[in-house]
Amino acid sequence: MTLAGLPIGNGDDAPPRLLRALGDARTIAAEDTRRLRRFAARAQLRLGGETGARVVSYYDANEARRAEELLSELQAGRDVLLVTDAGMPGVSDPGYRLVAACADAGVPVTAIPGPTAATTALVLSGLPTDRFCFEGFPPRKGRRAYFADLAGERRTMVFFESTHRLAATLAAMAEGFGADRRAAVCRELTKTYEEVRRAPLGELAEWAQGEVRGEITVVVAGAAPAAVARTPEDLAAAVAEREDEGVSRKDAIREVARELGVPKREVYDAAHR
Repeated sequence: MTLAGLPIGNGDDAPPRLLRALGDARTIAAEDTRRLRRFAARAQLRLGGETGARVVSYYDANEARRAEELLSELQAGRDVLLVTDAGMPGVSDPGYRLVAACADAGVPVTAIPGPTAATTALVLSGLPTDRFCFEGFPPRKGRRAYFADLAGERRTMVFFESTHRLAATLAAMAEGFGADRRAAVCRELTKTYEEVRRAPLGELAEWAQGEVRGEITVVVAGAAPAAVARTPEDLAAAVAEREDEGVSRKDAIREVARELGVPKREVYDAAHR
């Protein structure tokens, strides 16, 4: 099986190897068959060449069932080319189940490297790139607790988000990470209206109250190292101090973790010793 990354916006970014693979493929599994055909038409490419390729859908809702079908084809000796919209299969896109099934069955898997919005946004953000983590789409519910748990993360963090949830997510990030945490919102990468907006989370949350369109990637700086090493006793005392002021233990743990740049779990364990 071959995984192939399609351009994240600008069709001219398609490498010759990808175009050859699409032209030679016998079976293509695509996240969106219509978008794939539009891409091929713009590239003046016939999928599968003269004989044509069998193009099947492979998206979230049918991934489990389709993975079994495609694995059967692969085990029968027929190659399958897997493509997803705007980036690499498996990176917040379908693909993991089929790759895992191939690995378990001993079916070889290779990849035609392609771009992903995650690393493209990372290098454009102006934030540290030496260590980073990809968090995908934040949960729709419980975002505040989710970001509070990440408050002590030292690595630069990369998130995807939809336009209609962006404002709420940035507001939750500002609360969980602190309004002054550096971040960047990257919009419509590689496209005509590409925009990278760099500012503290508080400012970005206010800006996002207006209309923001396009494909969105958010990059957030990691927590600064604590100036002084904190013992469990120090952490427990900091939590107790806030509790004495009327703050609930849950909120006190979150605040201490954020302010000291310590993982929330570490503060929790210290407070419950």
